[in-house]
Amino acid sequence: MHRGSFSEHKRPARPQASGALVWSPLKAVVRTTSYTFRDTNHAANLFALKELGNIYTRIMNPTQAAVEERLAALA
Repeated sequence: MHRGSFSEHKRPARPQASGALVWSPLKAVVRTTSYTFRDTNHAANLFALKELGNIYTRIMNPTQAAVEERLAALA
């Protein structure tokens, strides 16, 4: 595999409504400003960095995580 195409082949499978997984080269851009938490303990763990997750769009979000994963895969 060519180095330039590696990140393309590391693409995620996206579940469809039918339950089938579809391999897509595109990652959805998440345009949101807030996230939900399961409960207060979950929120506390995220903000204390005891768990990884989305807490604030400017420092961590699904789109940024996908870009970071693909860039790291190239190294």
